[in-house]
Amino acid sequence: MDFVMKQALGGATKDMGKMLGGDEEKDPDAAKKEEERQEALRQEEEERKAKYAKMEAEREVMRQGIRDKYGIKKKEEKEAEAQAALEANAEGSLTRPKKAIPPGCGEEEEEEEESILDTVIKYLPGPLQDMFKK
Repeated sequence: MDFVMKQALGGATKDMGKMLGGDEEKDPDAAKKEEERQEALRQEEEERKAKYAKMEAEREVMRQGIRDKYGIKKKEEKEAEAQAALEANAEGSLTRPKKAIPPGCGEEEEEEEESILDTVIKYLPGPLQDMFKK
């Protein structure tokens, strides 16, 4: 079988053996080279991050200059002021956001339902009133 494969594939049997899970040639310096490659990648990533952080800082300085020149506020500042204004206006407003239900409100609903039922029964004719009271 090996002979047939060798003849069919020519000189590529060495690579085929590796692909099929055969013995691979071990490079004695492979671990060291891989470690150096990983370190180089980490260093490049750090340099790239530093470069973009510096560029963003320069952009922010430029943005702040424009904000100061034209009296524009940052988005976060606008949101904080809007929230503070909303809370200040909501104190005496009729349309303030609803908070938790005051204690005792849930219990009264059951009593109201009974009183509504009693009210309806009062307006029914006599025989129907007797049916509902039983």
